[in-house]
Amino acid sequence: MGSIATKDSLFESLRLGALPLKHRVILAPCTRMRASKESEGVYVPNDLNVEYYSQRASDGGFMLTEATPISRHAAGYPGVPGIFTPSQIAGWKKVTDAVHAKGAFIYCQLWHVGRATVSSFIEGRDVLGASEIPIAGNALDGSEYAASPPRPMTTEEIQETVKEYIAAAKRAREAGFDGVEIHGANGYLLDQFLHDNVNTRTDEYGGSIEKRSRLVLEVIEAITAAIGADRVGIRLSPYNYFQDTRDSNPNVHWAKLCSMIASLPEESRPAYVHMVEPRFDEVLDEKAKIESLATEKPSLDVFRPTLKKGGISFLAAGNFNPENAGTKLVADGADAVVFGRYFISNPDLPRRLKEGLPLTPYDRTTFYGAEPAEKGYTDYPFYSA
Repeated sequence: MGSIATKDSLFESLRLGALPLKHRVILAPCTRMRASKESEGVYVPNDLNVEYYSQRASDGGFMLTEATPISRHAAGYPGVPGIFTPSQIAGWKKVTDAVHAKGAFIYCQLWHVGRATVSSFIEGRDVLGASEIPIAGNALDGSEYAASPPRPMTTEEIQETVKEYIAAAKRAREAGFDGVEIHGANGYLLDQFLHDNVNTRTDEYGGSIEKRSRLVLEVIEAITAAIGADRVGIRLSPYNYFQDTRDSNPNVHWAKLCSMIASLPEESRPAYVHMVEPRFDEVLDEKAKIESLATEKPSLDVFRPTLKKGGISFLAAGNFNPENAGTKLVADGADAVVFGRYFISNPDLPRRLKEGLPLTPYDRTTFYGAEPAEKGYTDYPFYSA
């Protein structure tokens, strides 16, 4: 478990924007695909979702929802609850009420999948992205992404999407969320603009890293103006390979992005930036991923100092465990640590980490839906001696 001092670092208080956290063990945004289908493409949070989030809520703890589509046509997967209908707002309100009843805080992660969908899932509409390059392979319905190649978004469509982010952030607050996290990672829309192997535009949203970052900055500025900068965070994944993203120089490009975020006016500066460690990958194991990045000397430490100077907190996610989580904080590599898989299989993860209790292993086969739906979702045990 490491030294007591190292472990204790996870349980120091932290002011994260508007949130007075009592510890630094954060629930990651984890797509679980357990919401109820109301109509085609519209999925609503249900009682099982309420139980799942309530189980993982702790006094003074901070939680992030699964990625949540900001509009009907921003979605790419079944079973994922959105934040664009009155019924979804009502469903999420039950979640936030249950979380708040346990003294915890929760942000809604706002999501637009961009090219990571197919036209059949979005009512036959064009798939939109930064450019016309499709993802390789198949969507969840078995159809090829290349059969619904993305159409580069027009400037007008980009601005409409920014407005959708604003509306979704306001709906999230209406649903009782303490704030929102902008999903700018894992090969989805905003990340598609950032990565230079995907964004081949020649207009004001493509080319240099400054131009590729423009949409991200516009979304940050729009949402912070709408709900307050102290209730906004953003997730980024510089070293991501998922959804066919491979940037030519992530260290330099994301350092520039961080510099631009930190240079925003104070009223537009997000409370935190949340990044995924380079070692984490959805396909490769940790050793293979690090070896593939070896020539770049990948490290989130490149980005932390710039953000810190701007008064922006830093959250780190990706393959954290009882041995390395506290060390990250003691080394000042982050302000808090975000856990996904171990928080899935250990609803009482903060207690287990604090008391040095053994962790229940996770079942990867139940991550993205299961039969029955509670399997691998709400049936993991709390610790009992």
